[in-house]
Amino acid sequence: MALPDAHFDPDSPATGDTLFGLPHTVEEAAVVVIPVPFEATTSYRRGTAGGPEAVRAASGQVDLHDSETGEPWRAGVAMEPLDPRIAAWDGAASADARAVFAAGGLDPDDPDPEIAARCARVDALSEQVNALVRERTEAVFARGAIPAILGGDHSVPFGALEAAAARHPGLGILHVDAHADLRRAYEGFTWSHASIFYNVMTRIDGIGALTQVAVRDLGRAETAMAEADPRIAQWLDTRVGWLVEGGEPWGRIAHRIVQTLPERVWVSFDIDGLDPTLCPSTGTPVPGGLSWRETLALLRVLGESGRRIVGFDLCEVAPGDDEWDAAVGARLLYKLAGWAIHTLQEAR
Repeated sequence: MALPDAHFDPDSPATGDTLFGLPHTVEEAAVVVIPVPFEATTSYRRGTAGGPEAVRAASGQVDLHDSETGEPWRAGVAMEPLDPRIAAWDGAASADARAVFAAGGLDPDDPDPEIAARCARVDALSEQVNALVRERTEAVFARGAIPAILGGDHSVPFGALEAAAARHPGLGILHVDAHADLRRAYEGFTWSHASIFYNVMTRIDGIGALTQVAVRDLGRAETAMAEADPRIAQWLDTRVGWLVEGGEPWGRIAHRIVQTLPERVWVSFDIDGLDPTLCPSTGTPVPGGLSWRETLALLRVLGESGRRIVGFDLCEVAPGDDEWDAAVGARLLYKLAGWAIHTLQEAR
């Protein structure tokens, strides 16, 4: 990867409108961020479609020297331009989805034809998003770079996970989230944000492990699926909390969590996996979750474990009125990029 211009000063205030104020192009960067502002199936509070732009705007306030990974900016982190098709698809799908929500969702036992038709249109547009994200992710892999999906709601990384599993058979996924996202469908949508990992585990060949951390809202069917599939390891918030209350330090728990993952790992991070004081504007905040220090410790254990982070996604960042969520999201994005670059460099 090309180094930035010799005159670039990482300690100076960021200028311009690039991610983190960095001078790299997407062709030069070690990490290429693909913005996917799609949130049609968001079932509670909306706003995540504004996440990519809000994170980009907030990223200029992030100091580029990282006390753990050094200077990941040197390898390059760049964001692709927003694809106008995604916004158009989101607008059309959201119009249908709002009518479905107003009707209370699709009744599977007595489906209303109009609501069923609207659900089908939303699913069709979601499939177009999936195809585009897979294509873009494959292109990033082909350049030898690390793809990062920036949502949007948590439905958007499906295509990227398809591409990653095809390139890295036996892929492990570290999934940080308040929700298990293992619903077969939600409110009538096959490609719901609440169904991303049901779809991943049942539709994608090559997934070796799914390790879920910070989950504290999940349904009976999701629990049954996790118990029936030996590839799924759940570190529920209640379980982890009980271990900590019993005296086991978080650092040791983090090592146990990472040990459930194979050599190649994709990190899928829904920002509501954090304590909601860090993401109050996200679509479905839930009490509990990881503190900022616990999050950094988990990423450090993963990054220093000898495993390789082949890609990642960050979803459900909603700007909010005070842009706090975006400030947290930008720093989390830089941390994820830093550890991914670290593991890539260690592998070479």
